[in-house]
Amino acid sequence: MLHIYVDADACPVKREIYKVAERYELDVTLVSNTWLQVPSRESIKLELVSQELDAADDWIAERMQPGDIVITNDVPLAGRCVKAGASVLSPTGRTFDEETIGHDLATRDLLTELRGAGEITRGPPPMKPRDRSNFLQELDKTIQGIKRRPPADPS
Repeated sequence: MLHIYVDADACPVKREIYKVAERYELDVTLVSNTWLQVPSRESIKLELVSQELDAADDWIAERMQPGDIVITNDVPLAGRCVKAGASVLSPTGRTFDEETIGHDLATRDLLTELRGAGEITRGPPPMKPRDRSNFLQELDKTIQGIKRRPPADPS
């Protein structure tokens, strides 16, 4: 069954995810290395992981299944999940897919290098209402697309 996994520590669209998941009756697992308050619904679960680097990413990548949805801004995690057959969205509604993930990873590596050299000193721009709207539209579209897919052949 379709499941939504959220790289939750810095995710600004958790409320939006809860709303959409409730509408479609989907389970959500938020993965974090710090405690977060989540709605007390059986369909929403918080998974606390260690403080180790990439612990949340590893937890998600090891448990998500093809056809699940992963919400993350982490490009390497997005790459792992796309490769494993998940649909991956950023909190701004940007879709990571097989066609773009190579470019996304290369851009991330370049920006990391530029930050290390002191060329870039700012982070990403703050979320705007339009970003939240884009996210909601893309999440809805992604869920509907997955639900319309024919079931995988078990043979």
